[in-house]
Amino acid sequence: MSTLLTGYDSSDDESTGVDAGPSSVPVAGGNSAQPDDDEEDDEEKLEEEARKDAFGLSSSNGQQAGATAIKKNAKGVVESAPDVLKEDPNGASLAIITRPTDKVVNVNLSYEDMMRPVAGPLDPFNQRKNKGMNTLSGHVEEQSMDNYSFAMAQRTFDVHGYALNPSIQSGASQPIVGSLNNAHQNGYQSIETIRPSRSERKETKRKRGGKGDLGVVEGDGAYMGPWAEWAGDRDTDPVVEEEAEEWREEKRRREEAQQVAKDKMKVARDEKSIFHGKELHDYAGRTYMHIPTDTDVKLNPSEGAAPPNAYLPERCIHTWTGHNKGVSAIRLFPRSGHLLLSASMDTKVKLWDVYHEGNCLRTFLGHSQAVKDVAFNNSGTQFLSASYDRHIKLWDTETGKCIQAFTNGKVPNVVKFNPDYDKQNVFLAGMQDKKIIQYDLRQREIVQTYDQHLGPVNTITFVDENRRFVTTSDDKTIRGWDYDIPVVIKYIAEPYMHSMPAVTLHPSNKYFACQSMDNQILVYSADGSFRQNKKKRFAGHTVAGYACAIGFSPDGKYISSGTGNGDVVFWDWKNGKIQKRLKAHKEVVIDHCWLPNEHSKLVTASWDGNIKLWT
Repeated sequence: MSTLLTGYDSSDDESTGVDAGPSSVPVAGGNSAQPDDDEEDDEEKLEEEARKDAFGLSSSNGQQAGATAIKKNAKGVVESAPDVLKEDPNGASLAIITRPTDKVVNVNLSYEDMMRPVAGPLDPFNQRKNKGMNTLSGHVEEQSMDNYSFAMAQRTFDVHGYALNPSIQSGASQPIVGSLNNAHQNGYQSIETIRPSRSERKETKRKRGGKGDLGVVEGDGAYMGPWAEWAGDRDTDPVVEEEAEEWREEKRRREEAQQVAKDKMKVARDEKSIFHGKELHDYAGRTYMHIPTDTDVKLNPSEGAAPPNAYLPERCIHTWTGHNKGVSAIRLFPRSGHLLLSASMDTKVKLWDVYHEGNCLRTFLGHSQAVKDVAFNNSGTQFLSASYDRHIKLWDTETGKCIQAFTNGKVPNVVKFNPDYDKQNVFLAGMQDKKIIQYDLRQREIVQTYDQHLGPVNTITFVDENRRFVTTSDDKTIRGWDYDIPVVIKYIAEPYMHSMPAVTLHPSNKYFACQSMDNQILVYSADGSFRQNKKKRFAGHTVAGYACAIGFSPDGKYISSGTGNGDVVFWDWKNGKIQKRLKAHKEVVIDHCWLPNEHSKLVTASWDGNIKLWT
């Protein structure tokens, strides 16, 4: 039979429908085997049934599809591909109808059908970007490129001015974007494949600077090694004349300002002193250094004499005014206390009379910035002054002459002579660079450095018969040292500890008290163990933010401290209770000291610039 029947069954010859007829009857060409007579009759019946109901629709809705199963072209040649019914009997237009049992459908779609635009509204949930979008700057297309290829193309364009067109596979007319001349010179290669020629490599090698001499550290011919520069690396832009003139003017102004500052520092370092009294010597040829004997108090007690009983002061009997700015520290003359030394933020150090008229005896000038601390030696003939100008100076108390000036380029916070009489040529200084230096005045050099703190050093206190000393720092620790041995023998650091910027030794030399920044005074033993005495704790004053000094009465009965609001608070040493609160100044009382040979006299110094004597 020469007719070609369309196959309406599934391609895997499986059929479950009852009205669909046999599983498959198509022939893939015009040549087929001739069946017997019975088989011809069966095929005719099947063909007749297929013509009447090709899709088995009569069994479902009784309608008949009027479509032929055999398709021929205009010349009468039978086409091998099957056709499908284009009309939907149910009324839906342009639908390809298949049976539910079909798994593969062979359809010949026309080009118009395949390229027909999508009908209906766009899917608002479609996440694909730039699909067919036309922008103001051109047509946007999606391209796929990995990060490495993009980076190489970008680097090639930045260096050589051209890159491979990423739209070359989308029908772009130009394969290169950018300079075609550069691309042609480099053979259209990317930067990852471009290699310099041998001559170029040799020329580049000749431009490399010499390695230098290994034994020279700085200057001409210094060793550079692999860090040697290349000739032409430092390209300088042409300087416009106006800019050059402006730069020269600015340089001239800076040099003038620097010279003025140097001149000012030079004048400030011309150490001098001014004597304010009428006569330096009295009728017997004695200076103010002589301990007065015309007072009611014995100012030169014998060695081992008991200190006087202390009483709390009540009123101010004298005020020293002469500093233009706040007072930083005050020190009494050793043992007698008939002279008072004061350091101020106005860069001056003054020496005051205590027991006579209370006048200023001498002013020491030599620092260019605020003076931070002063310290007498054991005899009082000399004293040290430490300033924010990074200098420590040694002065003669009687003549006012500056004996030595020392600096290591760092700001000193505290200076302290060694208390031993055979070591009066040595002083210790706590610096802001976290170090403690030991300086010998005879050798004029630093003989030892104690470097263990993690913050600026605030205090130095000698204990245990001057064989050890204790230091405090902004790192909130207390460290004990053996003298002249730069190794910490005691390290005290607790989580509850605060910075302790002021420390004072008890008159019995058994304890030292520390002013803590959490508004309390803590007491530690000075016997070498440095244990905290938790039974003695003094609180009730406000010192947070200020390095207010601590004082002890000569007999050790009372402990006192200045406050940030201008008060002086007194506690009983035994029971820790506040005995008195004295309103002394308008501003913070930064320092105070008890007169060593008086029962109840106290000197206070404040940031208001005044120094007061209380009794």
